[in-house]
Amino acid sequence: FRFKDSLAEDLQGADLVISHAGAGSCLETLEKGKPLIVVINDKLMDNHQLELARQLHRDGYVLYCDCSTLVETLQSMDLPALKPFPPGQPEKFASFLDKVFGLQ
Repeated sequence: FRFKDSLAEDLQGADLVISHAGAGSCLETLEKGKPLIVVINDKLMDNHQLELARQLHRDGYVLYCDCSTLVETLQSMDLPALKPFPPGQPEKFASFLDKVFGLQ
């Protein structure tokens, strides 16, 4: 895709999403309940995308690969084995901040 203001409509109709491992792309896809394969860019320095992909994979939410193993990942994927991503709990974060700043 070229830049779009929103991918919500595309995500809604998707059966599978293949994306880079940017935090926004991953979280938006997982929050929509869509199975996700993240393709990491192994040429990045301090590769936070790889760290995020590995952790989401360890937690059972995504599959990940790099460009050279994408076809193999697609052929061997077991999408029903992926766990649903839990909904966010912003009230917990707000409560934490209230405590840190002495507002409670």
